[in-house]
Amino acid sequence: MDELDALRRMRTALAEEERPDVLAARIGWRPDVTGDSKAGAVRPRPLRRRLRFPLAGAVAAALAAGAAAVVVAQPGDAGRSRTAPPKEGNVLLVAATNAEKAPLGAYWHTRSISGEIYAVGRSADDFYKVDSRQGNETWTGRDGKGSMVHLDPVDVPLTPQDARKWRAAGAPKMARVPDPEGAAGSVFLDMGTGSGPAGPFPTSPDDSAYGLTPAKLVQLPTEPKALEDALLNLRGDWHAYSAKPEKEPIRALRGQERVRALSDVTTALLSTAPAPPRVRAAAFRMLAAQPGVRAGGRTADPLGRTGNVISLPLKATVPLGLFTAPKQLGTYTRQLIVDPDRGTLLAVRDLVATPPKGSRPLRPGDDGKPRALEARNMPDRFSRPGDLASYQAFEVTQWTDQAPPH
Repeated sequence: MDELDALRRMRTALAEEERPDVLAARIGWRPDVTGDSKAGAVRPRPLRRRLRFPLAGAVAAALAAGAAAVVVAQPGDAGRSRTAPPKEGNVLLVAATNAEKAPLGAYWHTRSISGEIYAVGRSADDFYKVDSRQGNETWTGRDGKGSMVHLDPVDVPLTPQDARKWRAAGAPKMARVPDPEGAAGSVFLDMGTGSGPAGPFPTSPDDSAYGLTPAKLVQLPTEPKALEDALLNLRGDWHAYSAKPEKEPIRALRGQERVRALSDVTTALLSTAPAPPRVRAAAFRMLAAQPGVRAGGRTADPLGRTGNVISLPLKATVPLGLFTAPKQLGTYTRQLIVDPDRGTLLAVRDLVATPPKGSRPLRPGDDGKPRALEARNMPDRFSRPGDLASYQAFEVTQWTDQAPPH
């Protein structure tokens, strides 16, 4: 049994046959040790977001093995929209029309960056925010085979004001934050150089999100209601937390659980999955028909591109998988940022609805010591409603005839 098999056995709520890349990315990959004896730390990045990075099994096993040393024991408004009148007509329907016009190619090429926002500091009166980032670039052929490069950009202050505070604090290369995973001690954010790209690594159809291989994607309906019906039949353990995980179709879910599961699959269809243009267009139209989905004004995504906000009717966005309990102590709203003119999904972002409070016990860690989530240790412990908590931005999502690197 390899490392990924062992990790899969740890999960209590995991989407159907979760790909090894998602599993590795969720626990945070920081494999190399710094030379800073004062920090004495690997460069950690605990993640709670659901990431969709296609890796192959051997690579993911290496990433998972490297993640074992992430936590180092030690003693002791970016998300708000600029409101503007939306374009004429339904933004998602405009996006669908333009997505349908996109040409096919030999490879589906994506480049994405994911970030989680950490507060660095001891009090709400004296802290700055850091955007802790990682990413992937992928090429997927129509047969499902392809290649992936893991990107490791350096962590950066979130805003110019945060940058000034970081410099005033001495511009540390390793920023210490409380361990949000429930153990005592601290973890560190790498604000130095990053480790640079890793790869390329081969990928295969087995790495497909939700089991939707290219062969299955081309068979999906191109009419929105029929597409929804097909996706509702996807089986998996869709609950954010369950004592006894059990596979069931999405259609067995009710309320926000169904919306969350269906929107997660739809987001994959609109981003990393090598879906044909007509299927992608149907996904936009299906999303437009969901109850409570609202088109808002124009805003800048985390990469500075302008798009339209699409708000999902979720009061809490809790990630699936691996952990024995939901990783948040606050509540969050989820938004998509769409470029209707290009027919593309630019980004997904989670905003703080209710700041974290209280605590929640967890099962003991590998060392057998008790653990608990504490609001005082959460990355967003000093956030206010509407602040950015985390995001995934899709810099490139397009069909191309350019072959992947070897």
